[in-house]
Amino acid sequence: MVKTFDRSIENLGNIVGLEHVNVTVPDQITATLFYITGLGLTRDPYLVTGVVNMWVNAGHSQFHLPIGDAQVLRGRVGLVVPSLDGLAARLRAVKGQLSGTSFGFRRHGNRNGKWVDVTCPWGNRFRCHEPDVRFGRTMLGLPYVEFDVPKGAAPGIARFYSEIFSALSSVDGNVARVQAGVGQSLRFRETDAALPDFDEHHIQIYVADFSGPYDRLRERGLVSREDNQHQYRFRDIVDPDTGDALFTIEHEVRSMTHPLYARPKLNRNPDQSNTRYAPDHETQPWAVPFSG
Repeated sequence: MVKTFDRSIENLGNIVGLEHVNVTVPDQITATLFYITGLGLTRDPYLVTGVVNMWVNAGHSQFHLPIGDAQVLRGRVGLVVPSLDGLAARLRAVKGQLSGTSFGFRRHGNRNGKWVDVTCPWGNRFRCHEPDVRFGRTMLGLPYVEFDVPKGAAPGIARFYSEIFSALSSVDGNVARVQAGVGQSLRFRETDAALPDFDEHHIQIYVADFSGPYDRLRERGLVSREDNQHQYRFRDIVDPDTGDALFTIEHEVRSMTHPLYARPKLNRNPDQSNTRYAPDHETQPWAVPFSG
């Protein structure tokens, strides 16, 4: 018998990668305690190694953390880590040093799985998961960024990404989901709560068709910055049917010809230490092996 496959599962749409989340932080020492020692991530050893910005690797994605007044993403960042037990142990270890900040964490579990909710020293929220089929083969990385958006905005947001970016988009209840790479998505969850003002944080995506979305954004006056040949930005998500503004989050949009596209990123094994060391276990794979 010839084996059949559901080929539609492999469709990505035009957005092929969610590469980084950028929020400013007041100091690198506290950021190092949280992102490197606590979350167990890796400061990029090759690029942006000074004291005014730091790039932190999480699988094949990153956090960009320039120095400045603290920015807080209006929502939460999803993070896959190899072990929630290991994560909890690291977070307990830095708890004392981060006292007096907004840092905190709590473990959860129900029939839908287990996770750890973490708040950074400046109030950014993270939901940490162990590897799961929902996130493809990701063992370490950013499977999603979820934004809190006004009530009634989800359908228009899904239409925006579908029509402007040719992205695979859907609405499930009060949540719009936009595929943003293999095992990655942007999520927009409606809320009744009042939303804080936008403080200029941003996300970065790679797209296959670079000029098509640009032309459609430009026609609507939505291109907010022309960075270079390989990159532009926009801020406002609008209903393509009415033009009404729905939500603001800056997008750094890069082409697949951008020099940094698919750049290999080093990820360390946070379980290694000088007192608990095993040769050849210094690095951490970010994806489980393909078993097809």
